[in-house]
Amino acid sequence: MNAPRPDAQEVWVHLLRGNQRFAAGAQLHPRSRPERREALLAGQAPTAAVLGCSDSRIPPELAFDQGIGDLFTVRTAGEVADDVVLGSLEFAVTALRVPLLVVLGHTSCGALRAAVEVANGTSSAPEHVRDIVDRVSAAVLGAPAEEASAVHAREIMRHLPLWSETIAAALAEEALTIVAAVYSLETGLVTEVGRLPEAVSR
Repeated sequence: MNAPRPDAQEVWVHLLRGNQRFAAGAQLHPRSRPERREALLAGQAPTAAVLGCSDSRIPPELAFDQGIGDLFTVRTAGEVADDVVLGSLEFAVTALRVPLLVVLGHTSCGALRAAVEVANGTSSAPEHVRDIVDRVSAAVLGAPAEEASAVHAREIMRHLPLWSETIAAALAEEALTIVAAVYSLETGLVTEVGRLPEAVSR
């Protein structure tokens, strides 16, 4: 029998509290001891999935001060989503029953900067980097630099249920909340910039 699904808002508040500890340098480094690893041998039950950027400066487990087995993380340059990413997120939603999916962008994102430069014709990109650039929406390319990360995170959030029937169904059944957020490289703080379903916001 499946355990009760955690409340998405409670999970999000918990993550934000962990982020505040991280930004203040007061991390607890919870659930990271050997006995935690042993307890997870039988299986995992993360409370949230995070689609984040591959940038080495923003590991979600550290930024939210979480432990082993707490987050199901999927990371790509610019947190762009292809079929493999969508499959991974669908696994988190269906098999692991996470109630919360966080699309986590960050300030000064190199992938977004590259997309703008390629679109403007001021730079070129290698073949597979071009695949990343092509997945950045036109809305981001037209946004002011200081708003690009938030616009991009919201665009990914809004498109996930359009790209995935599984994610759309979970939203419709109120089994999933998607939050778009941006991590500040300057302060270490995470700020919510969007949410689906919008009515869930409290």
